Amino acid sequence: MVRPDDFLPPAAAGAGKGPRQWILHESNYRQLLACRPTVALLPWGATEAHNLHLPHGTDVIEAVALAEEAAALAVVRGARPIVLPAIPYGNDAQQLDQVATIHLSTTAALAILSDVAASLVRQRIDRLVLVNGHGGNEFKPLVRDVMLATGITIVVIDFWRLVPGLLATTFPDPGDHAGQLETSLLLHLRPEWVAEGAGSGGRAAVLPPGMGQPGMWTPRPWSQVHPDSGCGDPAGATAERGATFLTAAAGAVADLIVAWGALPPGTGPFVPIGG
Repeated sequence: MVRPDDFLPPAAAGAGKGPRQWILHESNYRQLLACRPTVALLPWGATEAHNLHLPHGTDVIEAVALAEEAAALAVVRGARPIVLPAIPYGNDAQQLDQVATIHLSTTAALAILSDVAASLVRQRIDRLVLVNGHGGNEFKPLVRDVMLATGITIVVIDFWRLVPGLLATTFPDPGDHAGQLETSLLLHLRPEWVAEGAGSGGRAAVLPPGMGQPGMWTPRPWSQVHPDSGCGDPAGATAERGATFLTAAAGAVADLIVAWGALPPGTGPFVPIGG
């Protein structure tokens, strides 16, 4: 028989004395039965070049770290999240000429998200947070279709859009890809995987004025536009800046988990005005 005290408290788990119950890769069935999760987090990254100095798994590392830290903060506040194993591939159709880049088509992404959502709903987990680490992942149409088909409610988080005020004051030039923001995060999370000799992250091609107007978009041929695969100068990145951003971003996601988890079962994230 499973008792509530069989649930390992966050302090003990965080001290390395046992599996963290809120991380599905670590938690055991006894823990999950004792404290059934109500909100699932799915980190979703990509496997692609990140300038000349960051690992191909940068987006996965960032998404997992944010999800795990946010879940830990939420558990301390009484929430019951579960961080699912990460999806390591994203939409990289314009980067396939770069060595060992793996592209996941929209059709494949829809199939994965559909199956994950259907599995969760069968276990009475109807709240899913997609923690997105890759700018090329466009989830809006997928989310609409999956919510319609399964009845789950999904919230999408693009990590680089969180805490915009702090982002602006912390990073003079955060960059779009492998710039100050991502380099700082990796210096904080995995400094041993950050190499010397980063490229400048500059552009080698741009759209002509008539095609670069606001409201117009076309995919970039990445290697033609960004020869070192970076977009944004990583110079000035520091581990301290990465830690500052991650702490604030995790706090914001924890607020979401706690607020959503406190709503009655079967409800979405919207509540009536004045309710």
